[in-house]
Amino acid sequence: MRAFADLLDGLVYTRSRNAKLRRIGAYLRTAPDPDRGWAMAALTGGLDLPAIKPALIRALIEERVDPVLFALSRDFVGDTAETVALLWPAPADGEGEPLRLSAVVETLAGLSRSDAPAALAAMLDRLDADERFALLKLATGALRVGISARLAKTAFAEAFGLDVEAVEEVWHGLLPPYAPLFAWGQGHGVQPTAENVPVFRPFMLAHPLEAESLSLGDYAAEWKWDGIRVQLVHVAGETRLYSRAGDDITHSFPEVAAAFVVPGVLDGELLVKGEAQGGAAGSFNALQQRLGRKVVSARTLADFPAFVRLYDILFDGAEDLRQLAWSERRARLERFAARLDAERFDVSALIEAPDFAALEEIRAGARDAAIEGVMLKRRDSPYVAGRRTGLWYKWKRDPLTADCVLMYAQRGSGKRSSFYSDYTFGAWAPGGELLPVGKAYFGFTDEELKWLDRFVRANTVNRFGPVREVEKSLVLEVAFDSIHESKRHKSGLAMRFPRISRIRTDKPASEADTIEGLRRLAT
Repeated sequence: MRAFADLLDGLVYTRSRNAKLRRIGAYLRTAPDPDRGWAMAALTGGLDLPAIKPALIRALIEERVDPVLFALSRDFVGDTAETVALLWPAPADGEGEPLRLSAVVETLAGLSRSDAPAALAAMLDRLDADERFALLKLATGALRVGISARLAKTAFAEAFGLDVEAVEEVWHGLLPPYAPLFAWGQGHGVQPTAENVPVFRPFMLAHPLEAESLSLGDYAAEWKWDGIRVQLVHVAGETRLYSRAGDDITHSFPEVAAAFVVPGVLDGELLVKGEAQGGAAGSFNALQQRLGRKVVSARTLADFPAFVRLYDILFDGAEDLRQLAWSERRARLERFAARLDAERFDVSALIEAPDFAALEEIRAGARDAAIEGVMLKRRDSPYVAGRRTGLWYKWKRDPLTADCVLMYAQRGSGKRSSFYSDYTFGAWAPGGELLPVGKAYFGFTDEELKWLDRFVRANTVNRFGPVREVEKSLVLEVAFDSIHESKRHKSGLAMRFPRISRIRTDKPASEADTIEGLRRLAT
């Protein structure tokens, strides 16, 4: 655990991307098997230790430390793992035989819920504060050290002189602790293969369009739909549905998986049909009724039937089409889609526009519930992983804005744990009541964050653990992609991607927007 704890500690205090890559690479080259494989699983979100829950950790510390002291300390520190690691009264405190990361993972993975408290406590007793922090982060699956799964894989590839796309190609066909992957990286094993395994391939991504200087003769335009990007894979009689992050979401959309029975790999947007849309694509709010469900009821399947609007084709059967030009792949996609169930799959339509002025007018008028903007794809572009300059661009529609009143603020996490950086804001309901309509934790500069933090501390009227209620006097201009009716919120509305656009110290709270005004913007 010592080396893994040092790695996490170093990553927390390292801001440079290249420095993070070097730290992870050095660990992967020197740590023994299978420790480094489990570390990679933790860094990429591939480690699941179901017996350890946050409530269990809180119960353990409150048996050993005054619960009031723990609550106050947790509020000040802003992170449960760090608070427990510092407060834990360890009798051995780092003494005795060192614990290996692999032994910790294997022990925790085999625990029952009833055995977990004693086993976790025994480990915490043997470790020092840094190691306890690493153990608790590992056990709960919430590292929060500024590392994405892609960055961890890039570090692995650079550490062993491999192509990161080749690593991504086989990653989802392997299981922790990834012994074949490390054997390949060190040169004493063959490259793993994804043959006859329904693995995930990295998506091709787009750059934001910053200047309208492209020629529509070179680029095709199509709608950017507001669902979730998915990859459909059918190999050797097995179908998998993957999210953009490579998560297997097949169980959440069984009707889509069951309908995709033609060998191949497709790229598309997962949407749902809603009654309000007359069978057309519903809003993202409607799609949320399906996301994250392990078991989907018959009622949900009937009320929110899912389908995929297809963008691209990567494989036709066993034939890899990714090096073909987009225009050739588009023709292959249309032929492939003709063999699929039309209730579950259709091809995203192209937008006909003679020039950019016409395309901008079409884009500006698009307020369909499921349209997020326009995609521009170079007609001769191959399908390559990641963002490549000059190939694909996304031209999102302009955001909506509203003036809302700051109501509550909560401490952030990680680097922001000392600031109140998560803001809940509201709009006026009939009768003068202020109702929450959204929550945002980005969109402001570091200087604005410091200003907002000072405002929260100086204008607090009530406290609820890490949350402060503030005087209802500050207006924030909030930008958001769309707003939808929602039964889960008291206001009846939910914003899509809200962010703080600017601080309106020039505007009195009484002149902020109303619930009825926001409802007129709802799609």
